[in-house]
Amino acid sequence: MNKENDVISSLAELESFLLNVENGGLGLKGVSGVGMATNNSDGSRFVAVFDDQQKLLLARGITEDVFQTGQDMVRNGVGRKH
Repeated sequence: MNKENDVISSLAELESFLLNVENGGLGLKGVSGVGMATNNSDGSRFVAVFDDQQKLLLARGITEDVFQTGQDMVRNGVGRKH
């Protein structure tokens, strides 16, 4: 199942997505950063994965609630704590 077009609607889904990015589980090469943004055309929110030249590698839609509550998770990462 191709989940890249699904909207992330919970913090658990966001965490899973970020862990997949961090662990290389999505097959992306040259990942340098992750950020949240707003689409200027329609106001929709998304999480984006960038390479070291700020080129967009992957974007996933997110709900407004995830945008508001998941910013620290995106900013600080979600590496598992021991």
